[in-house]
Amino acid sequence: MSLRMQAIVATAKGGSEVLESQEVSLAWPAGSADVLVRLRAAAVNPADVFFRQLGGYVERPGPFILGHDGAGTVEAVGGEVANVVPGDRVCFCYGGIGATYGTYSEYAVVPADVLAVIPARVDFVTAAALPLVFITLAESLYDRADVKSGEFTLIHAGAGGTGHIGLQLARLRGARVATTVSSARKAALAEDLGAELTISYRDQDFVAASTDWTGAQGIDVAFDNVGPDIMRKTFQVMAPYGRVVTLTGTPGDTSESHAYNANLTIHNVMMLTPMWRGLPERLRAQARHVRRGLALLAEGKLRVIVDRAFPLREAAAAHDYLEGGHAIGKIVLCME
Repeated sequence: MSLRMQAIVATAKGGSEVLESQEVSLAWPAGSADVLVRLRAAAVNPADVFFRQLGGYVERPGPFILGHDGAGTVEAVGGEVANVVPGDRVCFCYGGIGATYGTYSEYAVVPADVLAVIPARVDFVTAAALPLVFITLAESLYDRADVKSGEFTLIHAGAGGTGHIGLQLARLRGARVATTVSSARKAALAEDLGAELTISYRDQDFVAASTDWTGAQGIDVAFDNVGPDIMRKTFQVMAPYGRVVTLTGTPGDTSESHAYNANLTIHNVMMLTPMWRGLPERLRAQARHVRRGLALLAEGKLRVIVDRAFPLREAAAAHDYLEGGHAIGKIVLCME
C-alpha cells in the first residue's frame, strides 16, 4: 500500500533550479517499528545544498527528496511502537541522504527510536530547526571536546545556524566564549546569546584578537564550521593540549606545525554517519540529544533563532537564501 503526497524532488545534481514540486508515492504501512508523521515544518541545512549539488550518499531508485530535520504530528504507528501514539507532536533528524525520503515533503516514515516528543511550549517551526544542529553541537562540544567551565572557547560563525547553538551550549557549561561574525547585526545577536568577545573577521584578525583576549594563554576549545584555511589559522591560537572540533574535515598542519607542537586533539564530527552507516545505537543516542535540546528550549535555557520560514513549494528560494550567506540562525520550510 502507499499514499500520495507532495514533495520537493531533486531532479538532477546542480543548482536550486533542480528542485521541483512533484506528487510522489510513499509506502505505508512500513516496518513494525516505524511511524508515519504528517510533517508541518522542515529545516534547510547546508548539508541539503551539498546533496543537491553532488547527489546522495546512498543511491536508490525513485525520487530523491532532501531534508534531514522534520517536525509534525504522528498519523499512524507500526505494531511494535510504544513510545508515541497518533496525535503526538514530534520532531527528528532522519532521511534525506538518498536511502530514504527526506523531509521536504508532506509525510515521512521514520523509525520510532529517532523521534522526540515536542513539549507544549515549543512550536513546529522551532522544533524542526533544532535536531541536526543540536546533535552536531552536543556531539562536538560535549561528547568530543568536553568543554568545561572557565575554558576559553572560540566558535566560528557564531550567528549562523550551527554557530549560535554552539555558542549557547558552551555558555551553558560555563565556558568563556569568543566568536567570529561578519556584520554588526550578527555581532549583536552573538552578544545577546552570551558571547564575551565578537570578532568581525572582515576587518579584524581573529588570531590577534583571540590572543589578546586570552592574555596569550590560548584557546582551550575551538569549533570550526568554515574550512581548512580558517582551521589552520585556528591552530595558531590554541593553548597547549587544546581541542579542535571541525565539521569540514581535517586539513594538514601549518607550515610551522602549530597543531603538532601544541599537542592538539582534533575531532572530526559528521553527525550523518550513524544514518548512512546504519548504526542504530548511535541514532538512539542522537535522539537523546534532541530530547535534551527540546527540554532546554521548554525551560527557556536555549534559543533557536529562525531567520526565515518559506512555504514548501519555495524550497529553491530557501536554498538561494541560504547560499547567499546572509541568514542569521536557521531557515525553515513550512507545509501548507
